[in-house]
Amino acid sequence: MPDKKLEEFTIRPEPEDPRLSVAVSGIDHEGNSVDTAVVVERPLTLFLNAREIVTMMTIGDRPDLLAVGYLLNQNMLRADDEITGIEFDEDIDTVVVRTKRETNYEEKLKKKVQTSGCAQGTVFGDLMEEFDSIQFSGDAVIKTSWLYALTRKINTQPSLYLAAGAIHGCVLCEEDRPLLYMEDVGRHNAVDKIAGYMFLNGVRPDNKIFYTTGRLTSEMVIKTVKMRIPILVSRSGFTAWGVELAKKADLTLIGRARGKRFIALAGTRRIQFDADAASVGEEDRKHARKASVDEVAD
Repeated sequence: MPDKKLEEFTIRPEPEDPRLSVAVSGIDHEGNSVDTAVVVERPLTLFLNAREIVTMMTIGDRPDLLAVGYLLNQNMLRADDEITGIEFDEDIDTVVVRTKRETNYEEKLKKKVQTSGCAQGTVFGDLMEEFDSIQFSGDAVIKTSWLYALTRKINTQPSLYLAAGAIHGCVLCEEDRPLLYMEDVGRHNAVDKIAGYMFLNGVRPDNKIFYTTGRLTSEMVIKTVKMRIPILVSRSGFTAWGVELAKKADLTLIGRARGKRFIALAGTRRIQFDADAASVGEEDRKHARKASVDEVAD
């Protein structure tokens, strides 16, 4: 497939965008008055042609990418579908994706399953229908030098997380270069924005690395496999089903990636140890993100 060449941080967070956070007054632990930045979330109702599909809670940026990525990752758009238009109406928080192919998803909409993802994460009951048939390219690798560079670049990049917290980030990477960095109140939304960009811009998946700040759950593994990206990295921990599915799909699964530390629980054959971990510094606390329970115990 064609591969659009992307620059480092082709898309990056925009923490200064006034639409994405607001200042709220309160008091701190000593009773002092404080003003703090708080992430804005707003509803976005998605239509596929004339059919209402879902209302999502989102920070509101890049609704076109979120809409297309959601439909792809829910098996409601096919890889060969032709999108004839995407219409966003900010006044009524609605986005409409129009396709050349007629669609009808009444039965599929009845089979929603609530997931562990925050901000109304859902998957459809037949999302696994492609899972067993997907095979990754045999030459994909991740070098430890790339991993260390990626975690440093991503964690020090200005972001809405560092400005306001309460948000997830996902990054599409190639070798040691972060390419697309998306944030949202739900990690699945951030994933879908990247999937939407890749579909609309002809970005090849098989030589990419996917990085997330969120947990490595079954949902994250399924979506990464469906996007045909062979390597998934997180600074957070794992769920047992996420690991099981990653092993089944031969997905490289790397978690608790902070500073020089990481743990890989699946697809370890793709990891090339080309860097001296002793020469890599610990993560700067200034840029450290919220730790999961298992990270605190490390």
